[in-house]
Amino acid sequence: MPLPVPPAVRRLAGAARPSAVWVNQVGGTTFRLDDADGTARFCKWAPAGAPLDLAAEVERLAWAGARTAVPRVLGHGADEDGSWLLTEALPGEPAVAPRWLALPGVAVPALARGLRALHERLPVASCPFDWSVPHRLARAVGDVARLGPAPPVDRLVVCHGDACAPNTLLGADGEPVAHVDLGGLGVADRWADLAVATMSLGWNYGPGWEDVFLDAYGVEPDPVRTAYYRGLWDAGP
Repeated sequence: MPLPVPPAVRRLAGAARPSAVWVNQVGGTTFRLDDADGTARFCKWAPAGAPLDLAAEVERLAWAGARTAVPRVLGHGADEDGSWLLTEALPGEPAVAPRWLALPGVAVPALARGLRALHERLPVASCPFDWSVPHRLARAVGDVARLGPAPPVDRLVVCHGDACAPNTLLGADGEPVAHVDLGGLGVADRWADLAVATMSLGWNYGPGWEDVFLDAYGVEPDPVRTAYYRGLWDAGP
């Protein structure tokens, strides 16, 4: 059954046809708006009460967009029903599109190269956003006592903040071309991204791809940091 389209999204769509393309675990929905001329836009919708801060993502997209390929913001706002973020479409398709799910040997190394490029391209010194362990522990909603002390930082980078496979776009040649969903972007140990990125491989491509990813990224496995940052991820938000 098609998902209902919120009135605000219908207003933003105008003559375009909206269709839901992604529903996240906390109630947000991303709609694709297909215009008659063949172009497309995307509208993220967060219903009132959902723990999604789209205004924070607007700030991060503006900062990152001057340095790497991310969606360009066309508009954002809120009403009593929720908030929205309207962006233009980018070239490429998510790394979990059917063609790439069938070719994990191409997609997984591309994901790793894309994440490494993001980490190298975004400057830590001038990043105004924080995704460190103390910042995340202060916002956690789950049990963090079981995590124990955080491991020492391996390397500070500007992390994506949600480096799951669907958030990297691949071009027709299988190379990474852009990143999306940067609402959590901020400075942190690179393993905060690596732990989640490798965890998402099993959800999307099946078991056995973590070492391929880490090899393509250029880092040895680190079970201690991986376990810690996966636990922190599970504590949310």
